[in-house]
Amino acid sequence: MRMELVAVMLLASLAARSGEDSIILPEPEEDSGVTVVEAIERRRSVRSYSGDPVSLPQLARLLHCAQGLTSPWGFRAAPSAGATYPMTLYVVAEEVDELEPGIYVFNPDGMSLEPLKEGDFLQELSEAALGQPCISGAALAVVMVADFSVTTDVYGERGFMYVHMEAGHISQNIYLQATAMDLGTVAVGAFMDDDVAGLLELGAGMIPLYIMPVGGI
Repeated sequence: MRMELVAVMLLASLAARSGEDSIILPEPEEDSGVTVVEAIERRRSVRSYSGDPVSLPQLARLLHCAQGLTSPWGFRAAPSAGATYPMTLYVVAEEVDELEPGIYVFNPDGMSLEPLKEGDFLQELSEAALGQPCISGAALAVVMVADFSVTTDVYGERGFMYVHMEAGHISQNIYLQATAMDLGTVAVGAFMDDDVAGLLELGAGMIPLYIMPVGGI
């Protein structure tokens, strides 16, 4: 009964954005044939990239593995305490085929991107991350942003720990899927919170936790 209630609440919370500018992502990149064990063995933090663009189906696969819906009940690819799902993914894209440079918000319901603003912003994101060149040299970056209240309203103070656990789950999913597609990534946690929040135009209570640049290797 509790699981059914959680599922119903989750479905109710997944009201799709219906703006005309929404970009429906294509079918994700097909299975690469790399096993989970092989991806784990090959996974490394990659901080320099080839400069080749990432395809839109590859980006779709990364986002699906990070926060995509994996059941009719709205459950997602990464585990979340009580299925509260406090995380929002922002995509800062510059070299993605068939996608204009800009900042986008990933909407898991319907697998779409919601444009936030147009332009090249990886250099500015890099400067907010203490000038780390792995960000400015990437094709794109995925930024994980948390609303802690979504989980702490259910679990109290312990919810803060659960949210950080969830960020780790999402990060590892991105790592392994990037590895399987011969892409590189690295989890970046060193950045100025306020600068990243300003760039992404985050509202009150929204906290950036991770930046994951992605590029060819």
